[in-house]
Amino acid sequence: MKSPQARRHAAQVVEILAATYPDAECALVHENPLQLLIATILSAQCTDARVNMVTPGLFAKYPTAKALADAPQEDLEKEIQSTGFFRSKAKNIRACCRDLVDKHGGEVPRDLDSLVQLAGVGRKTANVVLGTAFGIASGVVVDTHVARLSKRMGLTRATQPEKIEQDLMALLPESEWVNFSHRMIHHGRRICTARKPLCGQCPLNDVCPKIGVQYGALDDEPAGKPIKPTARRKAAKTAGASEGSGAKARSPGKKAGKAAVKTNSRPAKKATGRGRSASRGIR
Repeated sequence: MKSPQARRHAAQVVEILAATYPDAECALVHENPLQLLIATILSAQCTDARVNMVTPGLFAKYPTAKALADAPQEDLEKEIQSTGFFRSKAKNIRACCRDLVDKHGGEVPRDLDSLVQLAGVGRKTANVVLGTAFGIASGVVVDTHVARLSKRMGLTRATQPEKIEQDLMALLPESEWVNFSHRMIHHGRRICTARKPLCGQCPLNDVCPKIGVQYGALDDEPAGKPIKPTARRKAAKTAGASEGSGAKARSPGKKAGKAAVKTNSRPAKKATGRGRSASRGIR
């Protein structure tokens, strides 16, 4: 159960994002649920811009689920090669569309349980399709942008997408689940970037705790990167090593001095018999 303070903070974030990005929508270009489903599968480890370059030719050549299911593996791989991981994606698309044809009459199902049973479809993809294509708020889409921003804004401490989604669903009203993800993605791409967030230009600057970001960013400059504890320890270790090297440099002289004192303080050895004989011989 989330605290009232956490809920108020989340409500502020939702309100500001809604005012800043009132028309935010899914960046994947599509004309129907099938196209959105396939485009979302292709977007794994690939930019939406690249997917949007590939899908027009793909859907012109294979416009239906049956056409995609019957497409030769090699031909489909060539069509989607630039999206990366094209072999596994082509295999999943063909298997997914085969299930659509055999089990759902070639149509995309409207429920989460049926969608996640399809090849290449996880909870995130299912949420995208249900929320964007059908307007069904089955959950919150958690991609890399939503995960990163949610932690930075103090909406979650979790690192796994499933747990992040659970935290967001507990904080946000169900009516905001779909649009919240679209707005967070837009915000993550335009202002709250991974390496150099433009905190001075951010509409959330006054309410965001900026977790993991250095405080005090100027209005016209990006926020600096935080100094990690490991970096501090490494710097301290380096400094200690340099001081130690000076001590080590002085230590041989001390040791040499002590050795010299010990050598000079040793009593002279008595002359051996051979030495006395030799001295008598000289005389």
